[in-house]
Amino acid sequence: MGTRKVGNVGLPLMNIIRMKGVPILHQLHIEECLLRTSSDNWCIINDGTNKPNIVMGISGKPSELVEITPVLQHNIPVIRRFTGGGTVIVDDGTIFVSFICNKDDVPHVQPYPRPIMSWSSLLYSKVFHGVADFKLRENDYVFGVRKFGGNAQSITKNRWIHHTSFLWDYKTHNMSYLKLPKRAPEYRLARDHLDFICPIKDYLSRSDFISKTIDAAATCFSLTSTQPPLNLEFNPTSSSDCIGFVMLTLMPLQFLPAPVIASFSSNIVTFKYGEGEAENQEIREHW
Repeated sequence: MGTRKVGNVGLPLMNIIRMKGVPILHQLHIEECLLRTSSDNWCIINDGTNKPNIVMGISGKPSELVEITPVLQHNIPVIRRFTGGGTVIVDDGTIFVSFICNKDDVPHVQPYPRPIMSWSSLLYSKVFHGVADFKLRENDYVFGVRKFGGNAQSITKNRWIHHTSFLWDYKTHNMSYLKLPKRAPEYRLARDHLDFICPIKDYLSRSDFISKTIDAAATCFSLTSTQPPLNLEFNPTSSSDCIGFVMLTLMPLQFLPAPVIASFSSNIVTFKYGEGEAENQEIREHW
């Protein structure tokens, strides 16, 4: 049973799930499951992922975005998420924040990419108020002209998800796995990765960033700290419907077996890949 954190009369309800170190692929499965099978509003905060992964948007092409040779040599997984957006490398220094909303619960936000981005930037401007020169530049969150947050979205008939990977910190050598994208924001000005990005840690601690994000969300929603719902089964949509997580291994690029079945029990999320496949993976969420 969820525990109410902030209750403001007249505001729509939102469930908050807090996790720590959950693999990013599992997080993406949870998010799409909640987007497509739940009718509630959700905020998911995952404080770091367990190991480095490269995450591409649904239309990303590894040959254009990833340095294939070192990625293969160092066995870095590459995931194609179900949302749009660019390519990032994530690890234990990345903080993930996702909002899954019913469009009727935020009626002043038109369910299109630009209005959703504007809404999110107003929310995060409260997080960074008085801390740094926060701006929304094109589709990125920046301090001045240096990026620290990348965004992606998926919009369905009645709901949408807006999720962000925040660079609380990053490892310099990880940037060498990414190519300079052919399509880059104008403000990047052809800068390489290290001249283009900056870490949040220079401005806020991890705990302060997370608590300020929750406080900002509480100005828009009545928040309840909760666990994922129990006993959900979810089959990912086909690749043409914006799903298909792609792993880069020492073999050619392959799709994960389908369907993916997500079952939630207490604080443990179990995913089974394929029909009766031997591999069952469990992750324990940290509350």
